[in-house]
This record gives sequence, structure tokens and C-alpha cells, in this order.
Amino acid sequence: MSNIFQEKSNITNKHSVFTWEGLGDIKEGRGNLGEDMPVIVYRLLEYTMLHVLAEEFGEEKANELFQKAGFLAGEQLARNTLDLNVDFDGFVEQLQKTMRELKIAILRIEKFDAETRDFTLTAAEDLDCSGLPATGEMVCQYDEGFISGLLYAYTGKKYTVREVDCWANGDRVCRFRGSVE
Repeated sequence: MSNIFQEKSNITNKHSVFTWEGLGDIKEGRGNLGEDMPVIVYRLLEYTMLHVLAEEFGEEKANELFQKAGFLAGEQLARNTLDLNVDFDGFVEQLQKTMRELKIAILRIEKFDAETRDFTLTAAEDLDCSGLPATGEMVCQYDEGFISGLLYAYTGKKYTVREVDCWANGDRVCRFRGSVE
């Protein structure tokens, strides 16, 4: 896989302002350890951050902020790694390939209505929750935003995306339904 995280010019000096370029040149910076890391490290970052946000702002606001962060991540991933000028099938094909290569999830479109643009998709083996204990919760708010951001980058339309099945709710895949706002 090519290095999609290569450094570009004009990097902002403010670390709290996200830019794709601010992700840096991971191959150069991690010459010995490489680009991969265990999922547990990702989840440690994600769930401790969610914990602190929920303590500071309440669970509802923390989930809202995670959705917003997911939207930004999805939009930026699409704009910086995908060809947004292909037809829908081409977009889905390259998205599935990219998500698998980056080990984000195994994405499958279950249903897509070309007229309304409503969809149902599944994410198997996803970073956020595959393997979590069953708590009866839907925990993939970040993924809801991520998917919405991907679709916004491709279509220019805002999508409402909701998780309807989740590993943490006892399912074996996360299922999302979405529609244009």
C-alpha cells in the first residue's frame, strides 16, 4: 500500500487545528516501529478520551463531539485518499479497499436506493467495537459521523447516519442506516 500519510507543505503550527498535512510523514517518523499499531492502543485513546469528555460535558455532549470528530475524519480521509469523481460503484469499491487496507473495517453495502440515496451498510471487524463485551449499548457514534463525512465528501450532501446494530449490543457486525438530510 502506498503511504497516504505523506507530509505536504504549508503545515500549520497549531496542533489543535486539524490538517491532513499535520498527520506528518509516519514512515519517516516511525522508521523502526512502522505505520501499524495494535487496535488496543487505538481503543485506549478513543475510550479514555470519550470518558474524559463525558465527565466534563456529559454523555450526550461527548457522543455529539465524537460524531463531529468522526465526520471530520471521514470527510478528510475521502478527500485525501479517494477519487471523488468516479461513479457510485467506483466510490464504494475504492472505499471498501481503503478501509480494508487501513484495517478500519470490512465494509459491505446491504442496500442502496439510487432514487432517495438511502442506504444500509455493515462494518465488520471494525476498530471501535468488534470484540467488546455486550453492554446493550450502541457505541459507534464516531463511526456514524465518519460515514456521514465520507458521504458528504463524495456527494456534497449532508447525511444522517444511525447505528442500528452494534457488537456492544450483542450483534456480530455494526449496521448503519443513512439518508440525505
